Amino acid sequence: MLPKDELLARVENRDSAARIIDQAEQALRTWEVVMTDFLSPPEWLEVQTMFRPLTEVQVVAWGGYPQAERCRAAIARSDLPLDQDQVALAALDIAGNFLFDAASHRDFLGALLGTGIVRGKVGDIVVLGERGAQAIVAPDLVEFLELSLTQVRSVPVKTRRIELSDLKVREPRKKEMTTVEASMRLDAIASAGFGMSRSKMVDLISAGDVRVNWRDVTQSSYQIKSGDLVAIRGKGRLEIGEVAVTKKERYRIQLTRLV
Repeated sequence: MLPKDELLARVENRDSAARIIDQAEQALRTWEVVMTDFLSPPEWLEVQTMFRPLTEVQVVAWGGYPQAERCRAAIARSDLPLDQDQVALAALDIAGNFLFDAASHRDFLGALLGTGIVRGKVGDIVVLGERGAQAIVAPDLVEFLELSLTQVRSVPVKTRRIELSDLKVREPRKKEMTTVEASMRLDAIASAGFGMSRSKMVDLISAGDVRVNWRDVTQSSYQIKSGDLVAIRGKGRLEIGEVAVTKKERYRIQLTRLV
């Protein structure tokens, strides 16, 4: 048996972590590869931290493409072969004419959940503009969704399975930059990295739209450090690189923006 109480003492998302520990114990008992639901980035970070000291189990995650935010994890005994190809995923194409009734990520997610499935069965959703979207889901739901997902907003859609290789995911563009700031405050660095006013960034942070290392941060004064990742939905991600202190005791920060 795994030291469940000890492992849970280190995490915030205790309910999901407890389920995953139970699945790990199942993998140990049955000698099978066990699949989790789709995990949010904070949940996956906690799983990695939780399982790192354990030698008897291994875990591999995959979300369907390299930049995927949500992923499923495969759990197995350490003495069994395990790689990301064993993570069970399926892709759906949700096609319709959205030229006159544009649909957002939230709309497509709402339509998927409106069929009665739970959030943990849905991975990333790639919005394709007026053509519709593509979604990554648990394979056992494909036939159900092909029959049940027939409308998004006011638009009739046809839902069909496609290969993961047919996902129309654009490779992120990288923009390297350097900023010099008086402090390592989140609002100062993020406003420089995303090219917007500090007041606008403060509003986004206060509204809960900004995440640091995939965790919601609502304090503009939050202290950023080298290696952190700042994300704003719809605006990309910002990697915090090397930080140096200038002669005037300001911070010269290397940034990489992914858009």
